[in-house]
Amino acid sequence: MEFHAALKTALEAAADPGRAAPMQAYMRGQFVFLGVAAPQRRLAARDLLAGLKGISAGELLEHAQQLWQLPEREYQHVALDMLALHRRQLGKAHIPALLALARQRAWWDSVDGVAAIVGDVLQAERRRGGDGHAHMDAALRHEDFWLRRIALLHQLGWRGATDAAWLFDAALALAHEDEFFIRKAIGWALRDYARHAPAAVMAFVTRHGRQLSPLSRREALKHQPR
Repeated sequence: MEFHAALKTALEAAADPGRAAPMQAYMRGQFVFLGVAAPQRRLAARDLLAGLKGISAGELLEHAQQLWQLPEREYQHVALDMLALHRRQLGKAHIPALLALARQRAWWDSVDGVAAIVGDVLQAERRRGGDGHAHMDAALRHEDFWLRRIALLHQLGWRGATDAAWLFDAALALAHEDEFFIRKAIGWALRDYARHAPAAVMAFVTRHGRQLSPLSRREALKHQPR
């Protein structure tokens, strides 16, 4: 409780109430804000988050859950900062808890933050010879499109470690969907892999372009030479 009280004091001191309304409007009015921009938020919480070094994964997730219940959106962003900073405490066994967290108060900012953490956890698992897609096959088939988005995005930044066959299969599996956030994620995931393997992505889009939405194709080829 001392951590949460100290964090509340730190964020409120860093808040600029004049920024709150524009931040809320940017999120389409779905959340209220204190008015703390990302750089100021990270600075305000830095020492408090560093002080959590060594706590268990269960305690990290409990802190995150408590922060997730607070109305101001900055607290969810701090929770993501915390989980990212201490991601080495997390393993594939904690992914269901991370996915459950992502489904609460879900929007692209929090969902994509969880996707990055899940990706880091699974990439570390893969380096140890484990399953780099643990729980992602189920997420890809989940009724909640936010979890499907996480599955699509979990390999972002993996570059040469990317499982291209899994990525391409996942893109085709969801290519029929009308949901904007899925179509965007397909294109984003392909574009990210294209930074490492542009020819492979170009070949995939050339072969399956009719199955992909125009948005997915456009995003996938955004940085390809014309």
